[in-house]
Amino acid sequence: MHLVCPKCGATNRVPDERLGDAPVCGRCQTELAPPHPVDLSDAVFADYIAKSDAPVLVDFWAEWCGPCQAMAPHFKAAAARAPGVRFAKVETDANPKASVGSRIRSIPTVVLFHRGEEIARRSGALPEAELLRWLQASLAGRAA
Repeated sequence: MHLVCPKCGATNRVPDERLGDAPVCGRCQTELAPPHPVDLSDAVFADYIAKSDAPVLVDFWAEWCGPCQAMAPHFKAAAARAPGVRFAKVETDANPKASVGSRIRSIPTVVLFHRGEEIARRSGALPEAELLRWLQASLAGRAA
């Protein structure tokens, strides 16, 4: 499996059987498959979503957004319960290129990508259970 480092953007090849061993980036030693969301910057966003073999669920949010802050713990909890999906966060004010490129018009918005292609999106704050149901349904629809 190819995993892109959320810090330096390097693409790392990790055998499937080693995904549970907390693999780290060969270049910068950052954890590649943590059980929590990673922060993405404009510098690594495009490579992260395009070159990762695993689906990537991105939460577009802003510091000043109350619903974004309310959803953050639910997004983090969902990440721990969906190990086959990479969870990432993009702070829209600090990373306008990723936000504009993803056509974000309201926040919070979650977008599910697979190999750079958008699979699904949903706007508005979601509790953990609803987020996981939506994620599973979106992935199932992709496999059909």
